[in-house]
Amino acid sequence: MTIILFLVDTSASMNQRTYLGTSLIDIAKASVETFMKIRSRDPNCRWDRYMLLTFEDPPANIKAGWKESHATFVNELKNLQTQGLTLMGPALKHAFDLLNINRMQTGIDTYGQGRCPFYLEPAVIIVITDGGKLTTMNGVQPEINLPMNSVVPGSELTKEPFRWDQRIFGLVLRLPGNVPVDMTTSTYIPSAESHPLDAMCDVTGGRSYAVHTQKMLNGALESLVQKVQGGVVINFEKIGPDPPTIEVKVENGLDSNGNSKENQDINMPPTIKLEMEEERKANSPMTGLSIPNNSWHNCRKLIYVPRSAQKGYSVGHWPIPEAFWPDTTNSTLPPRSAHPVVKFYCTPCEPMVIGNLPFDKYELEPSPLTQYILERRQPNSCWQVFINGSAKYSDVGHPFGYLKASSTLSCVNLFLMPYNYPVLLPLLDELFKVHKLKPTQKWRSQFDTYLKTMPSYYAGPLKRALARMGAPNLVPDNMDNSLSYSVITYLKKLKNQAKIEMDRLIASVGQKVTLHEGIKVDSRTKTSILQRRDFNQLLQNAGGNLQSLKQELTDFNTFTVAIADKDIKPQYYRNPYDIPRKNLIDQIARMRSNFLQKSFHRTKLVDDDQVHSVPVQQMGNYQDYLKKQPAPLRELETSPARLHTFGNPFKVKMNMVDEADDPTIDKPSKRRSVESPSPGPKRRKVGPLPKDYVFCRSPTPTPPASPVPDHIMEGDFSPQPDYKEDDFEENNVPEQEDEDQPLIIAEPEQDHSKKNHIKENNVSPGDAENQMLYNSLNSRQRSINNSKKDSLIWTHNTRLKHSVFKELKKPGRSKWNDYDNLFHHLNSVQGNVELKCAFVRDVIREAGRFKKKVLIQMLEQFQTSLMQVEGRKRNSLPMETR
Repeated sequence: MTIILFLVDTSASMNQRTYLGTSLIDIAKASVETFMKIRSRDPNCRWDRYMLLTFEDPPANIKAGWKESHATFVNELKNLQTQGLTLMGPALKHAFDLLNINRMQTGIDTYGQGRCPFYLEPAVIIVITDGGKLTTMNGVQPEINLPMNSVVPGSELTKEPFRWDQRIFGLVLRLPGNVPVDMTTSTYIPSAESHPLDAMCDVTGGRSYAVHTQKMLNGALESLVQKVQGGVVINFEKIGPDPPTIEVKVENGLDSNGNSKENQDINMPPTIKLEMEEERKANSPMTGLSIPNNSWHNCRKLIYVPRSAQKGYSVGHWPIPEAFWPDTTNSTLPPRSAHPVVKFYCTPCEPMVIGNLPFDKYELEPSPLTQYILERRQPNSCWQVFINGSAKYSDVGHPFGYLKASSTLSCVNLFLMPYNYPVLLPLLDELFKVHKLKPTQKWRSQFDTYLKTMPSYYAGPLKRALARMGAPNLVPDNMDNSLSYSVITYLKKLKNQAKIEMDRLIASVGQKVTLHEGIKVDSRTKTSILQRRDFNQLLQNAGGNLQSLKQELTDFNTFTVAIADKDIKPQYYRNPYDIPRKNLIDQIARMRSNFLQKSFHRTKLVDDDQVHSVPVQQMGNYQDYLKKQPAPLRELETSPARLHTFGNPFKVKMNMVDEADDPTIDKPSKRRSVESPSPGPKRRKVGPLPKDYVFCRSPTPTPPASPVPDHIMEGDFSPQPDYKEDDFEENNVPEQEDEDQPLIIAEPEQDHSKKNHIKENNVSPGDAENQMLYNSLNSRQRSINNSKKDSLIWTHNTRLKHSVFKELKKPGRSKWNDYDNLFHHLNSVQGNVELKCAFVRDVIREAGRFKKKVLIQMLEQFQTSLMQVEGRKRNSLPMETR
């Protein structure tokens, strides 16, 4: 598993605007997303775990840790906000603590038992910052200071807060506010040498990138993705004299050993190759001076630890020895450095390997050391490596491996062998070839002498290797234990403490930080004001009791200034002090619209915009809405649940009855389905009533209503499209009030002639009830005729409007005489003058969409002429008709 931890600077300085038009925090968010997109192309990304941390105080700084999902990571990344100071030192320390607390409970570091490169948890910490000053509560700091206090149990066993498989890479965003003048085309991104983060990156084996343009940012992200490799960082140091110089003659592209020059860079990525060339130029001596380049003497670089394709994790055999001799009498372990210091002699030696003896091979990251070894072109020689203090009676120790160039001179490999392998390998070769697995007494004494020079934690790997080779029981069992009982007990105690601390840390992620109770009034200025002469003279001139005034001014010990809680939503309608100054005008408009409502049943104290202003990711969350709903009322008479004593005993709590036991349930039969009559023709549903529908009440009880006419059932009343919500509510109010009064519906047309005949022949003129019924039917019939006329007018105008719009949308019309057909249609509009003017206004609005200014002027003149004609008609009418 490769851990990729993003540490994003969320200080206030990240709000700066760049020449791209976005702020630095937005660029940081986009950089994280771009990195993840590029990384997804690598098949090894399925073992990646992403974490997101900020510069806030814990536990609010952990946005996505060990237990958070990828969706949580993306959501928290989008919601990052910038505020506070640039606390880079504490933020890095919290990031290391988050990673190391898991390492301590798994025991992956194997304290006191050697360092196993194949026991690793590689972590890449990518710090994204703006490159500003490191501001803290105590001022500006010139360098990064990590706090010494640590919550991780067992942190005292390592000198540094990081481990050898944890590297820091810094993206220092220095994008200016104006467009940079020097838009260089070079793909090499320089290091941010002036920023304190560069030194921290170099210490952990990483590097920093000074980003000035968007192109450099893309190149830095590409380089960062290639840096995500599984491996551990080792500090290589040269001891002894330099190797003798070798002159290599190259003829026809091949050296004296028959190796090609191009093979050196065959497996090197292009970005790393470019970085090597830039470093070589930077470290090259100045012209005219013969100063040798000694950068390869001390290199802190990564060795790649490959992952097994079959098992899915790294596999190895031999550890790197500790820098002290293990002793079972020691009650404590000395602290070790994060990176092992591996010394190497430049004396050429022959690489030693025998059959069936396992060895570990690790490739070195390209560095000046690998470049120097490859330039010597000696693939058949090697340099032995040592650890100071690993032997019992030697300061330098015995060799445990060697550095050797590959046979194709494409890379340099570190071979890990058994400790003091120059002594062990000849003994094992003699055992298999000479003694045929039957060791003599002399051989056993030599082997026991070797075991005394070997650290005891090599006994287990050596025993497994010999058993694999077919020679078990050569290493005694009492050598397996290299630690004292007190040290073993202490390490187990640390594992338990780390597990408890890990659970506490995971539980604290996402919790709400306790709010500050308030800011207490500072008392430093109380005495200074009271001791001033002018203030005392002012109090004396004001009169009154001077001592009581002073007492009132000094009693500020309990005064605190409250801090606003951002999580509490403001209630603008309940507390006007919650309304921000910038929202006052908008809030007044909302309050006015709520106050001046026409219908009383729509009065609200909540703004519709505020109700619908819900984040997209919370729109489907109905659980909180259901929790706020009131509990349903219980039934008036709850019937007790009847237990089923017959049939299936598992149906006791289910409201299910067996159909065979219940005679009341009708059983389906084929005969019933055959004999059932066919349903009649379906009738259309009655449409909505027209806007000018007239209701009439009957003052006396009415006989049963006659059948509804067919023309009403067929939907003669066309729906009006221009209804307003308030008008619809106002029209519905009388209907709600008259629900208990029956409405009189017109009788069929065939009965009209009879009623007219009754009226003409004065049949039963004294019957008042029949007369009132006749009048109500007549008024109802007139309202239906009026509604039919309005419906026909509306249908005609709607069809006419489609024709007018079709003429309006024709291209290339810009002359006055090109709109004859359009105005011909306008002259055929039916209805009163208000309806005609509304029709013309709709045409003007549609012409404005197509920016036809000439037509708009003509339509405005046409509308004015309509109004003038109507005015003349009204003035010409006599007073009686008005």
